Amino acid sequence: MEITPQCVVALTWTLEDTLGEVLDELAEPVEFLVGGDDLLARIEEALQGHGAGDRLDLHLEPEEAFGDYDEELVFLEPRSLFPQELEEGMTFEGLPAGANEQAPKDLLYTVTEIYPEHVVVDGNHPLAGIALRLHLKVERVREATEEEVGRGSAGTGFFKVQTGAPDGGLLH
Repeated sequence: MEITPQCVVALTWTLEDTLGEVLDELAEPVEFLVGGDDLLARIEEALQGHGAGDRLDLHLEPEEAFGDYDEELVFLEPRSLFPQELEEGMTFEGLPAGANEQAPKDLLYTVTEIYPEHVVVDGNHPLAGIALRLHLKVERVREATEEEVGRGSAGTGFFKVQTGAPDGGLLH
């Protein structure tokens, strides 16, 4: 079956920065809905017309991936607003009550530095501002179910940072 909108693809990949450092590796196939919210537009475009067994090597500029780094999404907040058990790399959906009123409420913030009186949090995606190389393989292709199409997802988003992960968040 050829990849078209509203189908599900099972992918494996290796994601690298432009210096060849591996940022993420997906060794076991994960399913993504093409034409939904699971994949970046540039990746969906590249997949069109391909099928199981095909390999693609993509170069993604920041604007095709996770955008440019925005210094205005970095905030210095009082340490007292955060839990006692706090480590660099921890993530929070939005900022705690009492934090900067101008901070967007719907972002995932990563703790980047901890001081005795303050905490630095960053609302940028961990890969913002980075050009990426993605080496992917199409493992399987199938038609999407009505439920998947209605949800706009096969259940997995592309590089969503998972909160609460012991290592501070996975990239897929």
